[in-house]
Amino acid sequence: MKVLVTIASKHGATEEVGKVIAEELENAGLEVDMEKPEEVYSLDGYGAVVIGSAVYLTKWMDNARDFCRRFASELRRTPLWAFSVGLSGVPQDKVQDPSRVGPVLLNIEPKEYITFPGRLDPTELSLRERTVARLGGAVEGDFRDYQLVRDWAKKIVKEIKP
Repeated sequence: MKVLVTIASKHGATEEVGKVIAEELENAGLEVDMEKPEEVYSLDGYGAVVIGSAVYLTKWMDNARDFCRRFASELRRTPLWAFSVGLSGVPQDKVQDPSRVGPVLLNIEPKEYITFPGRLDPTELSLRERTVARLGGAVEGDFRDYQLVRDWAKKIVKEIKP
């Protein structure tokens, strides 16, 4: 089976999480394409999709939201998993608060949705982003848990390849 892993990442932390997911899927014998959401023009040939986005100001990135809008009808018919990477605010499992990650996720109904802890490196941020992070009380550091990411990817494999 061919799986699309599409990741919206601004500073690279979410892309690195996506690479770990893609690696786990490949290790299980699945064929994986990893693309940026804005570079996907068709879902033809994919038996499953994993989409992830960094969360900024409690919302998914524009390119991830646009991907979900463009392919909404196909995504409702395709096994889909979704994840966010951020430091706070997004509920785990089911999408419960559409104002946080965008109402578009409610329309595509992923099989599972999870939030992974992210990374905050102020040296990678613009002045505006540093100000928002400071005002929001965000803590500097790398909080990504790659074992948690691998375990989630293995759950996807179990559903795809029972």
